[in-house]
Amino acid sequence: MSGQDAISLWNASAVEDDFHAPLDVQGVLDVVIIGGGFTGLSSALHCANEGLSAHVLEAEQIGYGGSGRNCGLVNAALWLPPQKVREKLGESCGPRFLEMFCRGPEYVFSLIEKHQIRCEVTRTGTIHGAHAPSGFRDLQDRHKEWQRLGEPVDLLSREQVSEMVGTTVFHGGLLDHRAGTINPMGYVRGLARATLSAGARISTKVRATKLSKDGDLWIVETDKGAVKAKAVVLGTNAYTDDLWPGLKKNFTLINYFQFATKPLGPEAAHIMPGKQGLWDTGQIMFNLRRDAYDRLLIGSMGKVLGDINQGISQRWARKQIARLFPTLGYVEFEAAWTGRIAMTPDHLPRIHELEKNLFTTIGYNGRGITTGTLFGRTMSQLLTGMDRADLPLPMTETSTVKSAPIVSRLYQTAFTAKQILKAI
Repeated sequence: MSGQDAISLWNASAVEDDFHAPLDVQGVLDVVIIGGGFTGLSSALHCANEGLSAHVLEAEQIGYGGSGRNCGLVNAALWLPPQKVREKLGESCGPRFLEMFCRGPEYVFSLIEKHQIRCEVTRTGTIHGAHAPSGFRDLQDRHKEWQRLGEPVDLLSREQVSEMVGTTVFHGGLLDHRAGTINPMGYVRGLARATLSAGARISTKVRATKLSKDGDLWIVETDKGAVKAKAVVLGTNAYTDDLWPGLKKNFTLINYFQFATKPLGPEAAHIMPGKQGLWDTGQIMFNLRRDAYDRLLIGSMGKVLGDINQGISQRWARKQIARLFPTLGYVEFEAAWTGRIAMTPDHLPRIHELEKNLFTTIGYNGRGITTGTLFGRTMSQLLTGMDRADLPLPMTETSTVKSAPIVSRLYQTAFTAKQILKAI
């Protein structure tokens, strides 16, 4: 499985059944939802639970975009430290946003439990590892604020991280007890199953090509026919295309890749025995986890350059594993893939009403599992009369990031250079 022609390891390893169905048009709907990922399916599930007729249109297959390519860390809040979130959103909105997103993993886990979604769930937390002494100082500041807010986040010494991860390279860390890990494709397919059971409809291999108005109704034209609805939700995030002109210019696109080994067996028992996922404080971040079948997953910002057998990325992954776990020996890789992250200038997500009853949420900044799930619920609340003052963050106008294409290319150049340097 290469990073160029496959979705991810999760596409093959998920035990929840995939779902395929053609377009079935039945009258005027309450809402049409574009995108069969976390956001789209959460929106449809919650809308159906509120009695709305909802129909999801997915251009490829369920979880084809970022949802099926995610590394599977169910993290609370954002990459930003909580004090920065409060600073950016203000004292009226900041605490409300933090409260909702601190409870994000708990809500994801509650849906998994309620609908018995088979997605290799663990609830043993995640670790934010300090890549250097400066990273540990940053984590100390974050820990101080989490303690002030009463959140279950522990500051770990170098020795504690070494024991929990099985490597001595980290200078300390934060253990977030709110968090955990999942097979993201299993989760998104489970959401699709729950959505269908709730009475919503899903169509795959149906690409939306144009949005227009007919009085108060939206007409969603597709390559398989047209659908009419009172409202539309665009749940495409980093996989946004030209359906709504200019929307994809509102964030900077960043690629993120993963390598997965074949199951390692008993010789890897010392590596992350608690199955916590990890990401580090480095400017070019990387992640690490061990899945339910004892595969080791490692990833970083950038694209897969080559495949699992040869190329820069394969050498990078092999070097990193040897650096982290020198006693492990030679490992074989089973899969490699690349996904996309939508980054906003302030690292906060966005809620937009593009026109009346046309909504989108974008800019998840690498927090797709919780953000997509929570914003799906928010979409249903908006469509059923939610007071907009109660939104987790203010609804804003779109704002083109003029430098986004240049910055995205610069990032990719830097990520490639880092891979080359670390692969030598």
